[in-house]
Amino acid sequence: MKVIFMGTPEFASQALEALVQAGHDVGYVISQPDRAKDRGKKLQPTPVKETALKHGLRVLQPDSLRQNNILLQLFKAYEPDLTVVAAYGKIIPVEYLDIPKYGTVNIHGSLLPRHRGASPVQSAILAGDVTTGVTLMYVEEGLDKGAVIAKAETPVGRKTCAMLMEELSILGASLLVEEMNSIENWREKAVPQDDALATHSGIISKKDGEIDFGKTPVETERRIRAFDPWPGAYTYLNGEPFKIWKAEVSNKKSDLPPGTVEAVSEKGIEISAGGGILVAEVVQVPGKKRMATADFLRGYKLTEGVRFGKIGG
Repeated sequence: MKVIFMGTPEFASQALEALVQAGHDVGYVISQPDRAKDRGKKLQPTPVKETALKHGLRVLQPDSLRQNNILLQLFKAYEPDLTVVAAYGKIIPVEYLDIPKYGTVNIHGSLLPRHRGASPVQSAILAGDVTTGVTLMYVEEGLDKGAVIAKAETPVGRKTCAMLMEELSILGASLLVEEMNSIENWREKAVPQDDALATHSGIISKKDGEIDFGKTPVETERRIRAFDPWPGAYTYLNGEPFKIWKAEVSNKKSDLPPGTVEAVSEKGIEISAGGGILVAEVVQVPGKKRMATADFLRGYKLTEGVRFGKIGG
């Protein structure tokens, strides 16, 4: 197949790699522009760009697809059989969608119509979904509303967002390559989504990671997993940011104000949360790496009654 691939993060790299390994002709790879990391240091290529360059593929990184006649003409001149989109990060204008012989498809990181939008993996964890997965769907006007070609599922369990992202990227790549063997039948078997069942996931910001200990321990533990690796679930200790990377839900109850330290041991810091107890097991303070609470407590004296959160908050 002659394929145009559009993607940006690590989630999309697996699909590009799978297309190349399956022998498909990827004529162009479209990725978002390189961006500076680590507070304005040198530009870093996107993960998809790195994968493309490894295979000697042509990479284009336009600032915008809209009113981009040069890019539109390149699409048409290449005469692709298929355009594959995976976490590209921009809306694809309608004039691009019908250029390929078999249309434009997207690998989405949820079981659509559940969790349409920008953060489906995080949303699945936050919602306490038992299973999640990937959906291969047609790209149409409207956010993630296209007809569904195929799905693949996996249990959520106690996985972090990072773990699920890696698993879903592999699952999506395998689903795409497998389904391309019957691409002539896609239009016939594609099933429209039921909009009445749709839920939506928005763009995540850094402040979304702030822990609200008024929420239950179960909700808080999900937040910790959902925002690993970014932005990280955080609170404050004596006015300084304090991240919690791993926690367990205790079966104990608590009458103390939310965010109050109930007990401290090498096994974890027991924190009052929504009438229950959350046990912080892996934490991080500014200037340090993630560490087990036992290691943290060797260098920091934390006692019962201390309260996490913003000072005066």
